[in-house]
Amino acid sequence: MTKKSKVLTDEKMVREFLSRAVENIYPSRDALEERLLSGKRMTVYLGVDPTGSSFHLGHAIALRKLGELQCMGHGVTLLIGDFTAMIGDPTDKMAVRKPLTRDEVMANCAEYKKQASAFLSFDGSNAAELKFNSAWLANLTFTELLPLAAHFTVQQMVQRDMFKRRIEEEKPIHLHEFLYPLMQGYDSVAMDIDMEIGGNDQTFNMLAGRTLMKEMKNKEKFVLATKLLVDPSGVKMGKTEGNMVTLGDDPNDMYGKVMSWTDGMIVSGFELCTNVPMDEVQEIASAIDDGENPIVFKHRLAEEVVRTFIGDAEAASAHEHFIKVHKEHVQPEEMPEFRPPSGKKKMPLVDALVLTKLVPSKTEARRQIEQGGVKADGLVVRDAKADVKTPVVLQKGKRHFAKII
Repeated sequence: MTKKSKVLTDEKMVREFLSRAVENIYPSRDALEERLLSGKRMTVYLGVDPTGSSFHLGHAIALRKLGELQCMGHGVTLLIGDFTAMIGDPTDKMAVRKPLTRDEVMANCAEYKKQASAFLSFDGSNAAELKFNSAWLANLTFTELLPLAAHFTVQQMVQRDMFKRRIEEEKPIHLHEFLYPLMQGYDSVAMDIDMEIGGNDQTFNMLAGRTLMKEMKNKEKFVLATKLLVDPSGVKMGKTEGNMVTLGDDPNDMYGKVMSWTDGMIVSGFELCTNVPMDEVQEIASAIDDGENPIVFKHRLAEEVVRTFIGDAEAASAHEHFIKVHKEHVQPEEMPEFRPPSGKKKMPLVDALVLTKLVPSKTEARRQIEQGGVKADGLVVRDAKADVKTPVVLQKGKRHFAKII
């Protein structure tokens, strides 16, 4: 037996894989456990549409599971949805996505392989593969597409929650949004895979591939849906909330974002985003239930997240930085510096916040000021019409600083 074909079947390892961070398994947990313990090598993939320039923790949860399978000896593929990203995944969207150009898509995924290397090995006898779904989807003709579409009904598509809500609210559903799960499902057929991994919010799309594999190849496709990192109300981490941790974040920002999470996310954060053993995670959960101060465990979580995705030294430094800036109210020694236009000595605070990129727009600047989230030289400013004199140190929230010189 070649080194590449050797598959690990340790029961403890397999059961840990099937339980940690796992929401659902299709057709069943028992069926997948039997397959993993059989010693037969599987081909597994994770598909990611490059709609942003960096992976985030949601991707990392699934990437970790894919990496675990690679360590067991199974063949794994990271599939970049360069074609499907131009269609736009309607999952959880109450309005149609803005189309992306080919250039935008390729620019977004420029760092993906490097970031994925924290979980996958692209070298060696069992190297992970990197593929792009435009290789087959861009060449599909109507002659080929129509038989694919015949495997699904409109009734099946409108069962999706977001489509039901759009219909109830009389919002449009575009035809290409119905085609998205069909395209993603065809990825499974094109690669002839045994299993797909993805977030639980991708279940509908992953099961579309399961349907096509069964009907077109008479083959069982396993689907493993991972848990999502959400707050206690069920809201996912996201760009809008400002708490989405990306793998491109610097250590201090990553640490600070985790510290902004609610206490109710501590235990799930340890399970989904760190390498801390599950028996220790359970001890942490029990300690919090028994009344121990959650802030101690949140600091531990923030440090573990930075350690997992960046490194030990960076985790220790980020912890020290957070304590200095947020507990001792000390300004960071280094911060981005900007020069005012035309060497002005005085300028509107709103303009200064936009200049320093602490906010994306004047509207957001006014909102932050009125809510008391902005300081100039350490003093809170609540007047959106206020001016500032340079040089000045501006602060937005607890961890974002900039200096106008």
